[in-house]
Amino acid sequence: MNQNYIIENEWSILEQGFDPEKVTSSESIFSIGNGVMGQRANFEETYSGETFQGSYIGGVYYPDKTRVGWWKNGYPEYFAKVLNAPNWIGIRVFIKGIELDLQKVKVSCFKRELNMKEGWLQRSFEAELSNGNKVAVVSLRFLSMTTSEIGAIRYSVTPLNFSGEVTFSPYLDGGISNEDTNYDELFWEILDVNHEGNYASVLAKTLKTEYHVCTGMYIELELNKEKLEKYPTVVKKEKSISFSYTTEVSENETFTIYKYGGYVHSMNYAIDELSSKSKKSIQKASETGFDSLLEEQVAYWAKAWETADIVIEGDIKAQQAIRFNIFQLSQTYTGEDARLNIGPKGFTGEKYGGSTYWDTEAYCIPFYMRTKDSKVARNLLVYRHSQLGKAIENAKKLGFTKGAALYPMVTMNGEECHNEWEITFEEIHRNGAMIYAINNYVNYTGDYNYIPELGMEVMIGVARFWHQRATFSQDRNKYVILGVTGPNEYENNINNNFYTNYLAKWCIEYTADNLQKVKTEYSDDYSRIIELTNLTKEEIESWLKVSNNMYFPYSEKHEVFLQQDGFLDKELIPTSELDKKNRPINQKWSWDRILRSCYIKQADVLQGFYMFENQFQKEEIEKHFDFYEPLTVHESSLSPCIHSILAASIDRIPKAYEQYLRTSRLDLDDYNHEVDEGLHITSMAGTWMSIVEGFGGMRVWADEKLTFNPQIPKEWKSYSFKINFRGVTIKVEKTQNDCKFTNESDKSIKIFIKGEEFIVLANDCTVVV
Repeated sequence: MNQNYIIENEWSILEQGFDPEKVTSSESIFSIGNGVMGQRANFEETYSGETFQGSYIGGVYYPDKTRVGWWKNGYPEYFAKVLNAPNWIGIRVFIKGIELDLQKVKVSCFKRELNMKEGWLQRSFEAELSNGNKVAVVSLRFLSMTTSEIGAIRYSVTPLNFSGEVTFSPYLDGGISNEDTNYDELFWEILDVNHEGNYASVLAKTLKTEYHVCTGMYIELELNKEKLEKYPTVVKKEKSISFSYTTEVSENETFTIYKYGGYVHSMNYAIDELSSKSKKSIQKASETGFDSLLEEQVAYWAKAWETADIVIEGDIKAQQAIRFNIFQLSQTYTGEDARLNIGPKGFTGEKYGGSTYWDTEAYCIPFYMRTKDSKVARNLLVYRHSQLGKAIENAKKLGFTKGAALYPMVTMNGEECHNEWEITFEEIHRNGAMIYAINNYVNYTGDYNYIPELGMEVMIGVARFWHQRATFSQDRNKYVILGVTGPNEYENNINNNFYTNYLAKWCIEYTADNLQKVKTEYSDDYSRIIELTNLTKEEIESWLKVSNNMYFPYSEKHEVFLQQDGFLDKELIPTSELDKKNRPINQKWSWDRILRSCYIKQADVLQGFYMFENQFQKEEIEKHFDFYEPLTVHESSLSPCIHSILAASIDRIPKAYEQYLRTSRLDLDDYNHEVDEGLHITSMAGTWMSIVEGFGGMRVWADEKLTFNPQIPKEWKSYSFKINFRGVTIKVEKTQNDCKFTNESDKSIKIFIKGEEFIVLANDCTVVV
């Protein structure tokens, strides 16, 4: 059964009533970030119940030793982990000497709100302590989107039935470990603990990688909104430091602590400057003041929502869900730092190591390049180009030669660091996503210069890999690709996965076609590339020999491409006949049983039909959808959005809507019963795609035509979204009766609506019935 405690609201995620069983789930759902750091929605005060404390810094990781029972050649030596960073949000609270701990008090009027419109997290409650004293508590915090090294907390306590001492004890704690460590290791070495007045800092470095981080805090106090000048009692330990401020507070008076905190680190500053930079940054924040920082935060989000927002009328659950997805994507990655990327959990948990997967290329780039500046998406491509040398090293470790490149399944710095053999060695389809992203980017932005400048080097490395990875089958008289895992990870070590083979063929042909274009139109770049890669005409011809003779398993009986060889040997029982007690199967069945079953974890063949939809007829898509959709259990967060988009493309709007709700509320309703581990950030981009590409029918193929085929679920009165296309902002508004296209820019644009050409003039609109 899915969870159902998040209150419906168009702009906020709301929780009412305190339930200890939901604490870790809410810590994920109410997470906040600012593109360079993030934190789970842990309580500021002590909580002795079950909790998953987590604060994370983008790009800071630890190479945790791979834990396996049987080592294999080529196996990654470590699994990169995003590190749980020193904790700066903590504020111990004592009421007349009794510590406030929601596990040990009677809690009432509990409310938590993540305000997505303005970018802040607020929590309020009343607590009755063991001695009968009652207090009201209100906390509000945010991570600044405009000053990315800073976060701020306002925490207020009001005695309701007594007068007495209230103590705030804010602290910094560097003695932090990860939930997912393989060997219960600590990953931080504390170098210095320091304080001056109301400022304190902890300087630490990561073991092995030696990232240096200075965590700081600065404290201000108020009583009934009047500033209190107090100096703290200091407790300094080896790995932590705490201040203590005690004030006599009368009944119904309010004692407030302002805590400014955050991180500076050696990715941005010299190590010997970190302590001074931390102090300067945090003191500047305190001088700006909490209210002014919050105003800046509100203004930032107002501007961000101008282009990123999707408005749905008539369906609050759907509206809340899409804004939640957009909000989390926007606070996870801003595109300002090309060294960073988007981990599957973002800043909300540690699963998957917080590293980069192929999700970025297949799902996230479309969102960022259409809602942000195209440079944001280009930075994600540059990120992969900068790691091409490591991709060539990865391939070499597996026996490939001549500059073949295999991009890692999981990475922080370009090296493979995934710790499951069937993923590391077999899930090679991720290589194709690198080239698909280049194609997608160039088609949409028109920035073809990226290919001769940087992209072609990546494309050649990947084409070389596919050429070498394919095997000529004497029996079939075709090239085959053996021993792989497709996107459907409920199949391992299979032969001729359709999606993998199709990607390989397409990558080779796309690279060869563009080499010819670069040779003709960018001769200087072409000469540089040929010299750099030692590419010859004969090598290109050998690539094309593979792509032109690639094998694809096909069933004449069902008239569909098969997911892999032998797929029809399975017992094909639709998911509708699965007992709900067996769902999700990855938590209820043995791996042996899963591998022998017909059930598909996520879109696999259909992933290919989505990515290359223009290469198939509508009737083909319908047949493949009807064959594979009933067998798909959607136990990957990346799956429902693809099914939703394809369903819309074949006019199955009820199915598209069903899958949209699943993908958009995957975490809010905890479909896969794992939200306590963190949110599914990268798949949230698929939620956005479900509306824009699914219901909106937006496409841009190689012919560079911007096309739409708008449809609408019966549950909605209307929906609207904006996209940035080559310097033009277009607003699409679909109702049950018509569709309005508004050009909010100063130049006209040509678009195609259901195949018909329209010119939308500058600052004008076109309405289509």
